[in-house]
Amino acid sequence: MQIVEVISKRDKKEFIDLPKRLYKDDPFWVCPLDSNVESVFDPMKNLTFKHGEAIRWILKDNNGESIGRIAAFIDDIRSAANHQPTGGIGFFEVVESKEAADLMFNRAKDWLKSRGMEAIDGPINFGENDNNWGLLVDGYIQQAFGMPYNKKYYKTFFEEYGFKNYFEQYSYHRDVRGEKNKIVQFPERIMKIAEWLSKRPGYSFRHFEFKNSKKFVSDIVEIYNSTWSVFKEDFTPLDPSFLEESMEKARAIVDEDLIWFAYFNEQPIAFFVLFPDLNQILKVLNGKLHFWNIIRFTYHKITHKMTRARAVVGGVHLTYQNSGVESAIFLKLYEAFKKKPWFKELELSWVGDFNPKMIAIYEALGAKKAKTHVTYRYLINDKLNFKRYKDEMAEKQDFKHDNPLYDQ
Repeated sequence: MQIVEVISKRDKKEFIDLPKRLYKDDPFWVCPLDSNVESVFDPMKNLTFKHGEAIRWILKDNNGESIGRIAAFIDDIRSAANHQPTGGIGFFEVVESKEAADLMFNRAKDWLKSRGMEAIDGPINFGENDNNWGLLVDGYIQQAFGMPYNKKYYKTFFEEYGFKNYFEQYSYHRDVRGEKNKIVQFPERIMKIAEWLSKRPGYSFRHFEFKNSKKFVSDIVEIYNSTWSVFKEDFTPLDPSFLEESMEKARAIVDEDLIWFAYFNEQPIAFFVLFPDLNQILKVLNGKLHFWNIIRFTYHKITHKMTRARAVVGGVHLTYQNSGVESAIFLKLYEAFKKKPWFKELELSWVGDFNPKMIAIYEALGAKKAKTHVTYRYLINDKLNFKRYKDEMAEKQDFKHDNPLYDQ
């Protein structure tokens, strides 16, 4: 077997095409757009290259056939947020051969070690964590857009190599409509809290509008950064330019009525972003967005083939957590769904096992855990003690156990 760095156009094509062969008989796998995968490794399109570097390889057997692929990367900001320099691996695919998997793990480890890394997280993305993050270990059904899907035997390969469960990511599902396409009511308690809060002086709610996108992006950044800054060293501020770019890229599928904001005295205090599930259309495009597939995409969009909405990200300002504002936003989404009979299902993903408060909110909505992904960590420096993410948070000197985002 031979590992080849992906440099040439031919190798880039092999990197893209390998999963198409590997999953050709799997009814649940959805081929991502070729251009989306390639953009991750393009310094002109991926802003993470401003503070990081990436490399990728394909593995060939003795006959020259591609049987595996892997990428390794270093995000200086994420690395510095850890107790030790930490790199990442991702885009891992391989035939059912532990020897092949180990060869790729070794190559990625050696590259990261040569650059001073002492730990590896994977499989993760070279970019934001709403895409290509974690290894699917439970819930082998068609994934929503951005959520990884992989072979079941990958779990064994990661764990036998020495990767350990750093944290788990849960996806919750809830029916929007039931029999005869009748909308499913949210739990009565949620509705009552929402109606009560909505009538209180000072509170107001607005959905996203592209014509005012800069303001809404600014509101997201303000809420997100204030919410997650509680994690101190582990916090990476949201970049407004990245978010603006992401929203513009998603314009073709964004439903403005599914992105809601809460304000108190006109100050942004909460937001929740849902996207229609693009994977329900990508399923038939085989990764290509040529002329005819653009026509097919447009047809499937206007005929409402996207029947699932995925919650991508949300946040509530620390001062207003546990105030009921989350319930009020879900009421707004419920009212939006009533006007859109094509939506049948809601996916709430992902939420970490270190965030029991959000898990409790999802379960209070009547959602059920449907999928589990795992972010693994491997310690290159074997003198380090492995600690799960949640335990690291608990040990921080200024981290309070009664924090709204943490509960033992």
